[in-house]
Amino acid sequence: MSPSKDTESVRRWRALLASERDAAVLYSRLADAESGERQQIFRELADIERKHAAHWEGKLRAAGAAVPPPGKPSLRTRLLGIAARQLSTGTVLPLIERAEQADASVYDEDPDAAPGMAADERGHAKIISRLIEGGQPNPRRQIGRREPWHRGDRSGALRASVFGVSDGLVSNTALVMGFAGSGTSRTVTLLAGIAGLLAGSFSMAAGEYISMSSQREMYQREISLEAAELAEKPEEERAELVLIYRAKGLERADAERMANRIMADRGVALDTLAREELGLNPEALGSPWGAAASSLLAFAIGAFVVVIPYLIGGGTAALLTAIGLAIAALFAVGATIGAINGRPVLRSGLRQVIVGALAAGVTYGVGHLIGTSVS
Repeated sequence: MSPSKDTESVRRWRALLASERDAAVLYSRLADAESGERQQIFRELADIERKHAAHWEGKLRAAGAAVPPPGKPSLRTRLLGIAARQLSTGTVLPLIERAEQADASVYDEDPDAAPGMAADERGHAKIISRLIEGGQPNPRRQIGRREPWHRGDRSGALRASVFGVSDGLVSNTALVMGFAGSGTSRTVTLLAGIAGLLAGSFSMAAGEYISMSSQREMYQREISLEAAELAEKPEEERAELVLIYRAKGLERADAERMANRIMADRGVALDTLAREELGLNPEALGSPWGAAASSLLAFAIGAFVVVIPYLIGGGTAALLTAIGLAIAALFAVGATIGAINGRPVLRSGLRQVIVGALAAGVTYGVGHLIGTSVS
């Protein structure tokens, strides 16, 4: 290792050591503010962080570098500890969860990390999430099982369809109004509308395909990493499951029995770890082609509304008809979105009309100014 590389590594190890020590202090302070099983869980999390810190201390000693003595906890840790003690741990756990999620992959590609450290870090956010739930069943999961209309669209097709129609309607209405305001002929306005429909549809489809493909690849990578860890370190994964179920509110003995049953079947174990530790459903990763097709068709349907009058005629009659159809379609789309989200239908519909009218009004005005100046 070159001197510069060695110096860089030592600096990085010291930074990681300080971070792990700080995390250990934070979890210890959370444990002091709790009691019973939750207190024990925080103490075990602190022990894990101390184990990580000891690893970086060993790396520094092996490199002949000085190991810095433990310093004062960071301001963030001190403030979170005070808030947990004076208020409750529940008030600070969402902040800690976000930080754990941001740091979950810190050791994934680190060649100096010890085996199991990456899995520990990824599991911490899930454990904190279970503690936030307070050991109670997740209400959304219960509602989803009992009332299917509450279930989210994991495939992305519904989301792509709803926003595709809205985007196609608003963007092509604005485009057609801009050309109509410029005073161009019916043929030019019609060509602009069709061009906007095609360009927008394929652009939306391509974007949705790339987005869903990237998301799916990311999920598959997470699941493959979990499968590798399950094969290489089954005892650590079992311990992770035990800790997660204890955080949900199960007694240690019950959590261990459940983890043992799950770990007895490798397929069930991987599926459960993907759901519980990673928050992923391996059976519902979504289809990029399905989302792309839905997005393309939805955008085209929305964009086609204002093109219809110019397929039949032109002039003022076509413009007024296009405006009327656009207003009706905007209200219908907004009302549908409101109904899906459980919001007031009239309010949602009017909001969509106002947004679309503003966009179309601006482009009509700009088109009119440009058309007047050119003529």
